[in-house]
Amino acid sequence: MRLLFLAVLRRHTGNAITAQRVRDHLEAAGHVCILKDALDFESPSEISSFIKAESLEAAMALHLYRGGRLLPGHGIPFGIIFGGTDLNEDVKQGEKNKVMGKVLEEARFAVAFTESMKETAQRQWPHAKDKIYVQSQGIATVPSTTFNWNTFLQRSEINQSADNLHVFLLICGLREVKDPLYLVDAFSEWHREEPNVYMVIVGPEVDPVFTREVKAKVKRTAGVRLIGEMAQEDLHAVVKNCFAVVNSSVSEGMSAAILEAMDLEVPVLARNIPGNAAVVKHGVTGLLFSSPQEFVRLAKRLGGDPALEKQIVANGREYVRMYHSWQVERNTYGHLVRMLEGSSED
Repeated sequence: MRLLFLAVLRRHTGNAITAQRVRDHLEAAGHVCILKDALDFESPSEISSFIKAESLEAAMALHLYRGGRLLPGHGIPFGIIFGGTDLNEDVKQGEKNKVMGKVLEEARFAVAFTESMKETAQRQWPHAKDKIYVQSQGIATVPSTTFNWNTFLQRSEINQSADNLHVFLLICGLREVKDPLYLVDAFSEWHREEPNVYMVIVGPEVDPVFTREVKAKVKRTAGVRLIGEMAQEDLHAVVKNCFAVVNSSVSEGMSAAILEAMDLEVPVLARNIPGNAAVVKHGVTGLLFSSPQEFVRLAKRLGGDPALEKQIVANGREYVRMYHSWQVERNTYGHLVRMLEGSSED
């Protein structure tokens, strides 16, 4: 079967990585999957022309609004994967909410990463409740074997000779919903007390205006560094070498960075929001904070309690192995895509 798969790719977000992984699953099931950036199409008529030109038989979209709104009305069956901001943010806007409800009416299936996302979608669009499936993200990490941690520290202008160096890594695209500046002031104050602690923000420049604000703030803030986008294998190597991975987002579907840190046996400190609380159980698989001050308190506790660190790391790794199997994810999408086969409408 020839499939169109729409996602927002040019932003290099976690959803883009998820889309590439799902495409690999669909191709492993024997399908031809053409992955396109939803932002490349300005109207459904452009999609219609593309479907005809490529002889496409079915479609999928990652993100109910950005990708999904382009799919109804073309005479081919399609499925949807919720992204995160569609359920957490777009749903609050009347017109977008209505559009998304209509997309779900026509979709053959919809995939939520968590039970909580599924419940949110069912509350909003009760008519779709029987077609929503839960499949958490499958995680596979491959850290680069040639990556040099000391070179990375030099590039980040971090004092490598600092006693007991602790690097906290915040991985995110620079856009407001990821709130990368949330912890900056509190962290800087802590760095002045303890010069061995650093926070490094790593990620692509998604929103140009917001990026300028982040760069200006980081430039004048002690103990905080900003690094651009990195290749996935190098990023995994950085994660493996850092003290802890941090997430300070206002909204998340399911953070791949958190799950990858757990897989790489690195502690996680995450902002206490529904998407993060769905994967981080406080004191068990990671630590949840509700304010910058609480983050610093928990980070200090983690640094001073090796037994807690060891326990969190072991539990996090086990959690990913049990609930975020890459093979189970592959099997699920192989099964779901069969719901699109042989059911094209005339």
